[in-house]
Amino acid sequence: MRRVVVTGMGAVSPIGNSLDEITKSLKNGTCGIKEIKSFDNSKSQVKFAGEIDLKLEEYFSKKEMRRLDRINAFGILAGRFAFEDSKLSREEILEAGIIIGSGIGGLHTIEEEAEKANQRGYEKISPFFIPKAIANMTCAHIAIDLGIHGYSSCSVTACASSLNAVLDGYRHIKDGYNDLVFVGGAEAAINRLGIFGFESMKALSRADEISRASIPFDRERDGFVMGEGAAVLVLEEYERAKNRGAKIYGEIVGAESAIDAYHITAPIESGIYAKKAMEKAIKEARITPDQIDYINAHGTSTNLNDKIEAKIYKELFKDPTVSSTKSMTGHLLGSSGAMETIISILALNNNFIPPTINYREKDPECDLKINGEAIDKKITYIMTNSLGFGGHNVSVIIKEL
Repeated sequence: MRRVVVTGMGAVSPIGNSLDEITKSLKNGTCGIKEIKSFDNSKSQVKFAGEIDLKLEEYFSKKEMRRLDRINAFGILAGRFAFEDSKLSREEILEAGIIIGSGIGGLHTIEEEAEKANQRGYEKISPFFIPKAIANMTCAHIAIDLGIHGYSSCSVTACASSLNAVLDGYRHIKDGYNDLVFVGGAEAAINRLGIFGFESMKALSRADEISRASIPFDRERDGFVMGEGAAVLVLEEYERAKNRGAKIYGEIVGAESAIDAYHITAPIESGIYAKKAMEKAIKEARITPDQIDYINAHGTSTNLNDKIEAKIYKELFKDPTVSSTKSMTGHLLGSSGAMETIISILALNNNFIPPTINYREKDPECDLKINGEAIDKKITYIMTNSLGFGGHNVSVIIKEL
């Protein structure tokens, strides 16, 4: 059986834009959630988001910026950072694969061009509208930027999109289709359409205090806080990575998905199919549930998700060590799975459990031990899980190597 390892990582996130910054933020319990500043949301009851403080004009020319939605720029930067971290050459990645997920695509462009059309006429729509809006273009832009010419795809499974990309890249290498695949996701939906759209579903937190907004598993949770960003990982066949002397962050040893086929947004209350994905990933990893040292939960801070997810963990694991780093980053939607895979690998490599910050009120329906601060712990196996609208469930297990 071919083995799959992680040899490069890059991210743009609300808690840092380098691996060192992100690790420091995780250990310190840094909150990347702030009051929304990028647009006037005075008519919204939603006050907070995980916006990224990054001057994109420092990385891209004016000409390039006209061709890029915010999501594309984030993805390109995360791809560059992962490529640089991998120490691969341009020649070595020519035939690499690339799978980059997104739940929504270029929502900033959609909003801007719709406004322009309504105010000035549809004939004024930019010729870049479609290329900037469609979800696959972040994958294409990263490939163009790095010169990747192998298999390419864009996974779109809502909030499970980028963890789906990790799963697909893992299988692509394990099954012998390629030796090298860039995987990940990007999202940038913090604008009026994104905030008001999710608010109308009553999915977003309406908290008045930042410290009570993104509070996964807390009894007072009232919805998620939206974040933005991108995360890219370089997956490589183990023998190839070893032969070139690559730094290996960890080995993916199990991954699986299952769909609830139940409701367009709500998870099935039994949690049976999310649980099946986890069970199958554990079986593929050839370990027992109790060998999982840390679970990075989907943990959105919504009532149904957290209750059902906690139920699964109590059924499947004897004494699970669980945290939700969305308490720090907010919910990066389609990019969250890849971001949380990187977070989990940083925890694996630095032997600590990231905290669930701002947790205060215990919920009897979320009967888990929640650490409000980072905890030092030797870690060998981690599991990260993503659950998306439509009932998409993905679970990935990574082992220390």
